[in-house]
Amino acid sequence: MHDIYPRSETAAPMRPAPRHRPRPEPRVAIIHYWLVGMRGGERVLESLCRMFPQADIVTHVAVPERLSETLRRHRIVTTRIAGLPFAARAYQKYLPLMPRALEEVDLTGYDIVISSEAGPAKGVIAPPDAPHLCYCHSPMRYLWDQYHVYRDGAGLVTRAMMPMLAHRLRQWDVSSAARVDGFAANSHHVADRISKYWRREARVVHPPVAVEDFAPVAREEVGDFYLWAGELAPYKRPDLAVEAMRRLDRPFVVIGGPDATMQKLRRQAGPKTRFLGKVPFETLKSHMARCKALIFPGEEDFGIIPVEAMASGRPVIAYGRGGACDTVIDGETGLLFRDQSVEGLMAAVEAFEAAGLGQADPAALVRHAAGFNEARFQEGIRASLAELGAI
Repeated sequence: MHDIYPRSETAAPMRPAPRHRPRPEPRVAIIHYWLVGMRGGERVLESLCRMFPQADIVTHVAVPERLSETLRRHRIVTTRIAGLPFAARAYQKYLPLMPRALEEVDLTGYDIVISSEAGPAKGVIAPPDAPHLCYCHSPMRYLWDQYHVYRDGAGLVTRAMMPMLAHRLRQWDVSSAARVDGFAANSHHVADRISKYWRREARVVHPPVAVEDFAPVAREEVGDFYLWAGELAPYKRPDLAVEAMRRLDRPFVVIGGPDATMQKLRRQAGPKTRFLGKVPFETLKSHMARCKALIFPGEEDFGIIPVEAMASGRPVIAYGRGGACDTVIDGETGLLFRDQSVEGLMAAVEAFEAAGLGQADPAALVRHAAGFNEARFQEGIRASLAELGAI
């Protein structure tokens, strides 16, 4: 293992000796799959680091310049994967080597182990007396429910190798789940998949959303456009939204990249659709607060964007599967539709308008979104650790 950021050792000021020896702070190791940018999983990691400011982070690969100051303040230790050629860019190519790399990590001396799982992270071998809590964003999609999607989209060599490699990785994935003392899932959807694939129960602890960064505007400032925001990834189904808005002839704004996908979608879009690409946060925040509603037609494990929209005082039209079922109250804070097709989304928009859900009380939407703040997440993590006798 390699230290990226060793913790600075500064002398503490002298203090009077207490009458009773205080309980020492537990040594905490937080295992994260890889640190190559700041996305939803890394925001969860930041919150864990605020809970345990002296924790060490163990990860396969780290690119420090792409990380937040919060993460860089911690000692970051990498596995042997980081020493392989081009690991910072091609880390996912080394997926078959990651199980062994995790098992080589020496966690002797740690009192609590917390793994942040969406890629290989939970497979470390914790000390016998150190409770291991796994916070699961998702069981590895490319091994389980999305295996055939990933294989169909892979190159020729990867497509040929995946059946053998995935078979062995699934065996390791299940066996390593048995080493974990307790699971917390970021949504009921993920908890169901943990039960399905690993045969383990999980407490649902929704991830922290920075709801305080968003705010509604005066009602007269709300526009007549619908909004898409986020990464233009195929599984998020931006194609459904663009085509539905073209057929409905509704004003529509699309925020997000990559540019190649944006250009492809632009060719199928109607005249009332505008593509803004990647924008500064203030621009995103303004559109969140002024849209008629957010369109969210994909199935996600949790989905932070709908919560941000509701924190901005705006309702959501979302596909009624996955994490949206945890965040959107059908008929109150938005509308959930069950038919994931262009026609299904068109019908949902028309039903949304007929029900007058665009006039939902912004204050009520903000109150609902506040239930997904960082304090609630940290409360859930503490409760999960307490169940394991860790705190």
